[in-house]
Amino acid sequence: MSDTVAAHPDAPTPITDNATLRRVILASSLGTLFEWYDFYLYGSLAVFFGSKFFPAQNETAQLLASLATFGAGFGVRPLGALVFGHIGDLIGRKYTFLVTMATMGLSTALVGLLPTYNQIGIWATIILVLLRLLQGLALGGEYGGAATYVAEHVPDARRGYYTSYIQTTATLGFFGSMAVIGGTRWLMGEAGFRSGDGHLLAGWRIPFLISFVLLGVSLYIRVKMQESPLFTKLKKAGSISKNPLKESFTNPVNLRYVLLALFGATAGQGVVWYTGQFYALTFLQAVLKVHWLPAYLIMSVALLFGAPLFLFFGNLSDKVGRKKVMLWGCLLAAATYVPIYMAMRHFVPALQPGQTAIELSALPVFNLVMLILLVFVQIVYVTMVYGPIAAFLVELFPTNVRYTSMSLPYHLGNGWFGGFLPLIATALTASGLAKEAFGSGAIYAGLIYPIGIALLTLVVGALFIKETRGHKIDTAIRADATVQEIFDWVAVLAALGIGFILLLQWNSDFLADIAAHKGLFSAIWNNLWYPLIGAMALWALPTIFFRLEFDRLRALGMVLACQALTGLFSYRLYLAFTSMGGMWKFFAFTFVLGIYTLVLAGGYIFGKERLKA
Repeated sequence: MSDTVAAHPDAPTPITDNATLRRVILASSLGTLFEWYDFYLYGSLAVFFGSKFFPAQNETAQLLASLATFGAGFGVRPLGALVFGHIGDLIGRKYTFLVTMATMGLSTALVGLLPTYNQIGIWATIILVLLRLLQGLALGGEYGGAATYVAEHVPDARRGYYTSYIQTTATLGFFGSMAVIGGTRWLMGEAGFRSGDGHLLAGWRIPFLISFVLLGVSLYIRVKMQESPLFTKLKKAGSISKNPLKESFTNPVNLRYVLLALFGATAGQGVVWYTGQFYALTFLQAVLKVHWLPAYLIMSVALLFGAPLFLFFGNLSDKVGRKKVMLWGCLLAAATYVPIYMAMRHFVPALQPGQTAIELSALPVFNLVMLILLVFVQIVYVTMVYGPIAAFLVELFPTNVRYTSMSLPYHLGNGWFGGFLPLIATALTASGLAKEAFGSGAIYAGLIYPIGIALLTLVVGALFIKETRGHKIDTAIRADATVQEIFDWVAVLAALGIGFILLLQWNSDFLADIAAHKGLFSAIWNNLWYPLIGAMALWALPTIFFRLEFDRLRALGMVLACQALTGLFSYRLYLAFTSMGGMWKFFAFTFVLGIYTLVLAGGYIFGKERLKA
């Protein structure tokens, strides 16, 4: 970290002295690092935990159950963001993340004391899920508080650089969890690490029990911190929000920015982050059958070399802008994921008869180096999208509702779009549809999800989001905002209903299932969720964004017109591709989706120009 902080005329408060600034960043970063360590312990052991806390079925079912529990912690992160964000905007940043720190540390440490499924049956699963939910709630309130706290201390001109220290904590916490787990497994041996479920010092319990120590250190550091200067200034002026939740999500201008932050930044950032770190590790172990030791080694070395790039890209965003750096990260990730993962498969030798995993000794040095390099490239994308995101989010929202407003899109993007990625990607890879379409290439089917979300963020971010660099964070979001009603459920629900009916007509199996007496529930489960998801993605979501700029009827009409134009341009080619079967069926769908995306972008630009004229 730089030893000097130059005065800046646009700084929101008098420049904090260097020593105090270092303490603020160290305390915020260290506490957040410990929280990420706690949260990712489970993720680092997701493959291992399937046999400890879930009923014995088959390996794939146990892995999916373990990953679903891992995802459950992400599922409640938006709720934690709402609860703790509301408290943070009401009573202050400091006391709120003292509570989140204590909740996270205790819930993690208790996992180390939890009996396994073999000891107490289904209660082990239930308690594990509850503890995981508490972790998610705590993390939902932690990140927004730490990022806001740092951002409200530092000068505007260096906000990207200083907040990027917070961004390193997630990767360093993940790295720390793998280092502690790997060190424990190496010292105790594989048998010692896995055995002794009923013993307090069973190897797998030790990384969780360490959280008691980290909790004490974190609380000691954070108790000594002072409240954010901007919040203190707001409190003295009597301008604290009376109801942060209401002001964040019923104010049309603020809601507009919440939606744009989610779909135009954090959703893509979330999938790129979790692909480059968690899915890469899961792919190495579960798909390529690499032993945990070389898998951890590959990931750890890549993270070690990649972590400083958070600071590099955070600093770069102070010079060229947040938006450019993040969107380039999404574009590069979407364009190169498939060849990267194909190359990873190429450099891992096939299992030999009698082998259960690829040991470190079976990997030639050149192959090991190439695998590290391939994972490192993914980490570079992670640092591009994640390094500037804290500065971007805090600059997007006003001080009185900043904690609440920035926390929700961040944890929806990371917690839902990113957190469920290992589960969704693994389920796609194991699906019969993928195996039918791709054959031996089905192992790459899981990449469809992160590529699609990254492209969504690229399009929305490029079209809708304005650069935030240089924004004074003690001023309102948009002083010149004239938009009145920018989001209404009528247009979105109408689009959803139209899309659902059209897709249901296309999917005639629903009526056939009822006619065959398969039961209404079975017919709904087997046939209705495809049209529902399709209508949400292809009709409702575009309507949300068209509605940000156009009135209700025009927004709905433009989406329907774009659908019609897409069908006109691609229908015959779609039929030709699907008739060829296999990979061509998948290509047909992606071809139509690509055409639709281009038509939507063109329609939006054309509509904006007409409005200007």
